[in-house]
Amino acid sequence: MVLKNTDIKGADGKLGILIPGLGAVSTTFIAGVHLIRKGLRKPIGSLTQMGKLRVGKGDAAKDIDINKFVPLASLENLEFGGWDIFEDNVYEAVKKAQVLSNEDAEAVKGDLEKIKPWKGVFDKRFVKKLDGKWVKDGETLWDKAQKVKEDILKFKEEKKLDRMVMVWCGSTEIFQEVTPGVHDTLENFEKGLKENHEKIAPSMIYAYAALDLGIPYANGAPNLCNDIPALWELAEKNRVPMCGKDFKTGQTLMKTILAPGLKARMLGVNGWFSTNILGNRDGEVLDDPESFKSKEVSKLSVLDQIFQPDRYPDLYKDYYHKVRINYYPPRGDNKEGWDNIDIAGWLGYPMQIKIDFLCRDSILAAPIVLDLALFLDLAQRASLSGNQEWLSFYWKSPMTLPGEHAEHDLFVQLMRLKNTLRWFMNEPPVTYLGSETYN
Repeated sequence: MVLKNTDIKGADGKLGILIPGLGAVSTTFIAGVHLIRKGLRKPIGSLTQMGKLRVGKGDAAKDIDINKFVPLASLENLEFGGWDIFEDNVYEAVKKAQVLSNEDAEAVKGDLEKIKPWKGVFDKRFVKKLDGKWVKDGETLWDKAQKVKEDILKFKEEKKLDRMVMVWCGSTEIFQEVTPGVHDTLENFEKGLKENHEKIAPSMIYAYAALDLGIPYANGAPNLCNDIPALWELAEKNRVPMCGKDFKTGQTLMKTILAPGLKARMLGVNGWFSTNILGNRDGEVLDDPESFKSKEVSKLSVLDQIFQPDRYPDLYKDYYHKVRINYYPPRGDNKEGWDNIDIAGWLGYPMQIKIDFLCRDSILAAPIVLDLALFLDLAQRASLSGNQEWLSFYWKSPMTLPGEHAEHDLFVQLMRLKNTLRWFMNEPPVTYLGSETYN
């Protein structure tokens, strides 16, 4: 990260947002952008659209809209394209997802009907609860990767795009770990594509296609994908920014808000039990134990980093953390996340906190897709490459370099993000150490 504001290219022209997986999250995002363009809804939940940034010191201090402080692509200049294993256009997918009201869906029906999915890359071994009907053929995984690239380049030409980003919004794949001989180097990975290696998941094919074309990539699911060494190598080779993984939405969002507060007050935690009921396609996919393990590992990683049991053994050494997800079709996209937290206060006396978060999974995720797309585009125009840790604010499991630990404290993550934006524009960081904190 050497270059700064004078090196940031302008955000003029069209930005194409490529989305593998035109399900509830992505179609809620796309429909939402169209509703906002028409002035029918507000972009609530989006830091790029609603957030402000403090700059200056003392009497010169002021708050500036983030999208006026850094050069971000305009919502008016966004184009959407994507893949799915079902043939429904985006309007049909919105209606099936039942996230948005009929009134909202009908208001942008004409815009959504025009967006039809390209055939998706699918392998039932990685998502056992789904059966793909609208899928790419090809003798090898390499062939399928080339077809994904063809879709991208055709889309760029048809829409006259200046730049593109890709955000994975597909289903959670089964749990995997890095496999030597295929995931470890770019050469081995490309060899694996040509030999149909069983450890190469569909999400990796999309990530490879994007990074090979110089397109920034974000992984919105918890499965192994662009966090393998082979794709880190490709991102650095082509000087492409990327990040991941797993959108931080409902229950984990609550944990990264509440846990730092408990730690800040030096309150102990004896146990944290979390359960979810969810009825959308994501819930159906996670009903498979192997896909659930990918999500479980992602969800369980949060508290240890925040509490640091090794440093605070009297408070957190033996705390018990349990996470469950239950598929419950009647709930649809309206997920319920329930937490019971057993805490300890002065002299070790026990207390309890109970949270019942009746959230809307896709409503929380949609603005994350928007922010990631706009910030990754900014990162590329600023000539950044590789893993963008400053975007850890959006992830359940932020990617890090080997041997480093992810930061999960939401407020630390937000400070890092905002200070990175200040850095882009040659503004000093806000540290809250002195006169910068006063108006």
